[in-house]
Amino acid sequence: MASQYSMQAQTLVNGLPATQIDVTDRALAYGHGLFETLLVLNGKPVFYPAHLQRLMNGCMRLGIPAAGLERQLETDLECLALPETPAVLKLILSCGSGGRGYLTPDPASPLRILMLTPMPTYPDQPERGVQVRWCSTRLARQPLLSGIKHLNRLEQVLARNEWSDPAVREGLMCDTEGWVVEGTMSNLCFIKQHRFCTPLLDQAGIEGVVRNQLLQLAADLGLETEQGYYTPAEVESAEELFICNSLIGIWPITRLGERRYTPGPFTAKLQAALQQRMISC
Repeated sequence: MASQYSMQAQTLVNGLPATQIDVTDRALAYGHGLFETLLVLNGKPVFYPAHLQRLMNGCMRLGIPAAGLERQLETDLECLALPETPAVLKLILSCGSGGRGYLTPDPASPLRILMLTPMPTYPDQPERGVQVRWCSTRLARQPLLSGIKHLNRLEQVLARNEWSDPAVREGLMCDTEGWVVEGTMSNLCFIKQHRFCTPLLDQAGIEGVVRNQLLQLAADLGLETEQGYYTPAEVESAEELFICNSLIGIWPITRLGERRYTPGPFTAKLQAALQQRMISC
């Protein structure tokens, strides 16, 4: 179970303190928007340029105007009291309010929401190993939406509601053709025959910021890196398995279904290298 540091939550809507939005907002009606979840360390959002780049790519895909967005977000961040202690910064960008129908308003007026909340802590030390399971819910293959962090998360909601056992910390998902894609809230990586492997995300899934950092760090450690299509059996036969995202960093997988694993040396090296990069970025 997670506990949280004591700090006051903060919310900004278009740069002003607020907790409500228009009921006609397209994020609410259609999920027409994007989000980013960032770790705050020492008063700074970790890997902010990479998160911003993914957000801008998402704007291009979803037709959300982004002129001036980078400066607006910088101004918003200046209005938040970012703590020295770890915290969570969630950024939501909606295409804004509009009338009935799917056609994007012209002009569209995007809406920015920034939420700063305490960072969860985990007394059970999942960074030392977690149990995960396979989900039966499948991810649709849609290359127009793959990679970006859009607001439509119903597949993940359905998958996460497949289990209630608190001992199971994550569920791994395949696409409708049976290829392994990711976890409900994380990316999946594994070590096999001195190769760092992670699913290719050209048809489904989120191209995680930490996942991309680990591809670089793995190469620095002398590992061959590979992005590909993998079956569940191929994943299960790996020597080391772990999940990752911007908040948890790396959690080694010690049990997947009925199979058990021991956190390996490359996982430990990647954990240390990632932690150092997070602190210094």
